[in-house]
Amino acid sequence: MTAFGKAHGFEYIHNYEDFARRVPLADYDDLQPWIEGIRRGESNVLTQEAITHLVPTSGTSSARKLIPFTAGLQREFNAAIGPWLVDLFRQAPGVIGGSAYWSVTPVTDNFASGAIGERPLGWRSASRSEGQPQNPGAEVLTPLQPKGRAPISCAIPIGFDSDSAYLGGARKRLVDAIMAVPTAVQQAGSLEAFRYVTLLALLRCRELRLISVWHPSFLSLLLDALPSQWEKLLADVERGTLSCADGFRSERALRFLAKPLPERANELRAAGPLQPAMLWRELRVISCWGDGPAELAAADLRARFPNVLLQPKGLLATEAFVTLPFGAFQPLAIRSHFFEFIDAAGRVHLADSLREGAEYEVVITTGGGLWRYRLGDRVMVSGSVGKTPSLRFLGRSGNVSDRFGEKLSEVFVAEAMREVFGEDSPRPSFALLAPDEDGEGCRYTLYVEGRPQANLAEQVDQALRRSPGYDYCRGLGQLLPLRVFVIGAGGYESFAGRLASEGARLGDIKPAVLSRLSGWSNAFAGTYASVP
Repeated sequence: MTAFGKAHGFEYIHNYEDFARRVPLADYDDLQPWIEGIRRGESNVLTQEAITHLVPTSGTSSARKLIPFTAGLQREFNAAIGPWLVDLFRQAPGVIGGSAYWSVTPVTDNFASGAIGERPLGWRSASRSEGQPQNPGAEVLTPLQPKGRAPISCAIPIGFDSDSAYLGGARKRLVDAIMAVPTAVQQAGSLEAFRYVTLLALLRCRELRLISVWHPSFLSLLLDALPSQWEKLLADVERGTLSCADGFRSERALRFLAKPLPERANELRAAGPLQPAMLWRELRVISCWGDGPAELAAADLRARFPNVLLQPKGLLATEAFVTLPFGAFQPLAIRSHFFEFIDAAGRVHLADSLREGAEYEVVITTGGGLWRYRLGDRVMVSGSVGKTPSLRFLGRSGNVSDRFGEKLSEVFVAEAMREVFGEDSPRPSFALLAPDEDGEGCRYTLYVEGRPQANLAEQVDQALRRSPGYDYCRGLGQLLPLRVFVIGAGGYESFAGRLASEGARLGDIKPAVLSRLSGWSNAFAGTYASVP
């Protein structure tokens, strides 16, 4: 029996009631002492099964966490990935037979300040050979030693070497075989080199059928970089050259770009850089986040690719596969993990007792050793597939901004943004609400990329005042009237860059329309639209 099982009397658990009574609801802080034991090399801590990786994750409102990964957890992921892929091929049969782009996250920690990196600054590879990890699918990381402190040892590999590794086994090998952009691009020494080589590989691929990214703005940023690099990219496609190889650890990793493609260059030249749908005429599906805080950015992609199926990803976290795309629904991945749900009154429910239209916080128990773990994501039951509830992601439960008692939650702010930026209003490509302080006092600022609509500050302020706490603080003058900051360009890039500089991994930075952090005007390039 595991150490966790002994501590919680697993031998006395015979049914769900025993389980719920003996195992308390937990967050990461509750499980961290057990995970630290795993990190030191202890076995039979949270699971009897061996821990194969500790997967780093952090997001918009939390510090870096290490999530245990086992072969059993991989099987649980695969139980959802299989039906998802089958339904994807059924919806878009033309996706079969071509190439695919699965997002690859850069691994280097040498990016310039504010760049988006795979790992937080201060971590280095403990063992590499020509840019490749010695252990397939992972590498052992050790923290750089702070002054006056002993180095921290880690006996378990941390992280995967590519995002496709989450597919596991044969599925990963299949994806790698049809990758339009090989994982070697993650070896770039700068964000500019990573983006350039990614664009070059994509442009070379006439038969691109599928694009799978996390945040839709990741793809939008790549497309936005096309005009300024267009002539150089075309020249490289035509000649089989590479004009930007800064910092790549191995020239062999770039051999896939060496074949001259003059006919493809002529096709691209005729299409131009401003119509991405014309660059990849065989593109059938774009898979990305599309619910809650990602809705605005997803709408921007739909406008760029009007005839391509944009499939919103299910709720997929480092810790668990919660929902999977299935037609127009996102059913709970009932064959993957054990799920519980907490309602607004704090009562715990099982999946078969969820009510349509109600909101819940997701709790998971997984083969990786997360026991009754509060994932921190809020969902709403939007329907069902047979008897399985379909869930729509609303936002992070713990992401609440509260300076004076206003208690603005991400779920509420996302709904306000949805109302303000309706079908008849211009939609920004990026929007973020955050507290802002200056000599006059404290207020909330809406940071938007795009041309703001008239009276936007007043519209958002009024929508937020439906929250009694915000309305009360505004009435007392504790919060000044909201204002708008117009971002010139690169909103999501700057947003993710700031979080990455504080330890977040690009793939873990989930869509957000609310930040508890202040000082975003120093991170974004732009100006205040007006100051009331």
